[in-house]
Amino acid sequence: MRITVLTLFPEMFKGVIDESIIARAIHDKKVEIKIINFRDFSKDKHKKVDDYQYGGGAGMVLKLQPIVDCLKSIKTKNSHVVLMSPQGKQYNQTKVKQLAKYKDLIIIAGHYEGFDERIIHYVDEIISIGDYILTGGEIPAMVLVDSITRTLKGVISKDSLESESFNNNLLDYPIYTKPLNFEGHKVPNILLSGNHKHINEFRNKQRLIKTKKMRKDIMKKGK
Repeated sequence: MRITVLTLFPEMFKGVIDESIIARAIHDKKVEIKIINFRDFSKDKHKKVDDYQYGGGAGMVLKLQPIVDCLKSIKTKNSHVVLMSPQGKQYNQTKVKQLAKYKDLIIIAGHYEGFDERIIHYVDEIISIGDYILTGGEIPAMVLVDSITRTLKGVISKDSLESESFNNNLLDYPIYTKPLNFEGHKVPNILLSGNHKHINEFRNKQRLIKTKKMRKDIMKKGK
């Protein structure tokens, strides 16, 4: 899979793609990640990419020309283009799995006040990571890069992925490690029994209890 991010701040992505699981996935050729500065496509002599909005109003608006020209230079018939915006549909694990199926994913990360509205004619979908406002689309784009890459075949073990939160509309079961007793908080005895059937039953029950307590909303989605 190839993921390309269009941004004005490519340096922000270094820590994400040069470390940990994603860096290993790139090294092992499980994914190809490119970060492109769409300012390089500006035809303005000062490489300006934004301007005042028609009708008046606060903030600068990203111009179409640099983004669209950048997009046209890399887009193929297999490309799926995502625009990061708080106005989009909210991101979730189901969408992660859908996006992971594309061979060529292009993510546009905006900045400043936002995009010229006509950008919608050049993208396939608009995605939001939540109902709040950030200074730009770089962090939301990083969320997509991370969440999608880790689901690709061979990046993380299949068993780990299957037991994670949101599978079957449930949170993950509680997990523990040493010491057995920390300030009076003890590891459940069942996990020390060696009886894997009983352990699995315990964990499945705990998933239900935990989800009902903390995220009833995702249980309702599964009905």
